Amino acid sequence: MFHVELRQFPHQARAFNLTREELEARIVAPWTAGRSVELDDRQWSPERARLTIYEGPHLAPDQLGMGRGWQNATRDGQDVTQRELAVAEEIQPTAPVAELKREVLDRCAYGPLPLGRLVEMTHERYPQARVSERVALCEQAVWELLHEGAVGMTRAGAPVAQDAWQGVLLRWEAWSGDAVTIQAAA
Repeated sequence: MFHVELRQFPHQARAFNLTREELEARIVAPWTAGRSVELDDRQWSPERARLTIYEGPHLAPDQLGMGRGWQNATRDGQDVTQRELAVAEEIQPTAPVAELKREVLDRCAYGPLPLGRLVEMTHERYPQARVSERVALCEQAVWELLHEGAVGMTRAGAPVAQDAWQGVLLRWEAWSGDAVTIQAAA
């Protein structure tokens, strides 16, 4: 069984006796995707709250009463927070890229999307991720969309040829301004 604590000073929430499926669906999947987790009628944001996961024996009602649940969970269980989060990220390593590609295509339906704006979108969606991870996510999404023929790229208003894509995408200037855009393929 899994026992969870979410903390954001001065608040805390705990859930006990979760199955692996419940832990994954209610806590770990949204947390690793950068979305808020709802527990005890509160929203717990990954960038502000702290998540702790213990694995241990099922706790009976008498072990949970009078505020003793977390003490019993930590005494008889093992902290598996890092393991569970790492496993969740390994299971769905391409999920953020696929989600971002869908969002990019949706935005491109309204006109050209500057790569600098794409970096901002990724920051809004994954604020807890490192800057390098966010830029890498953007780069991978754009690279895949270009090779799938779903989008085209322009620099200073002129189309960028396929053999120049890599050189453009490897330059910081492409990601930090409005000069390089992608748009839905014609």
